[in-house]
Amino acid sequence: MRKLILGLAITLDGYIEGSKGEYDWCFTDQDYGLNDFFKRIDASFIGRKSYEIMQQHHGEAVPGMPVLKEYVFSETLSSVKEGAELISGDSIAEARKIKNQPGKDIWLFGGASLSESMMKAGLVDELWLSIHPILLGSGKQLFNGQENRIKLKLLESKTYETGLVSVRYQIGNS
Repeated sequence: MRKLILGLAITLDGYIEGSKGEYDWCFTDQDYGLNDFFKRIDASFIGRKSYEIMQQHHGEAVPGMPVLKEYVFSETLSSVKEGAELISGDSIAEARKIKNQPGKDIWLFGGASLSESMMKAGLVDELWLSIHPILLGSGKQLFNGQENRIKLKLLESKTYETGLVSVRYQIGNS
């Protein structure tokens, strides 16, 4: 079975975007492990808001991002770009089906509510967080709706000269 990897930039105080939706605090001056990560995946799960932001950047909000099979989770969109697949209805059941298909791992790319629902359903196998050395004080938190304790096993950590710390955790008994 393919792994679903929640991979995001996050601030030290737990925010994935600022109070106005900004993410200008994200470091883009070097690779930070992205190229190795890109070798592991061939698909992405993305929520509507993140998908719309990506379209404003012509599909490349992440420098060097390869072409991935995109699964866009939305109850309000009626269509998505060519090559992407719109997932509506029972998104959890659809995500399970996709995880059981052959292929590389899947990047849970964006959307706090999508990430929250995938975490609650137990579908996320790994967390890969790029912790940026900044405190925003407000914005959108990553783990806002988490109700239960989830044990994590550290798989890897790397500290960069910029102060960014990259951590990979296995969730539970994945």
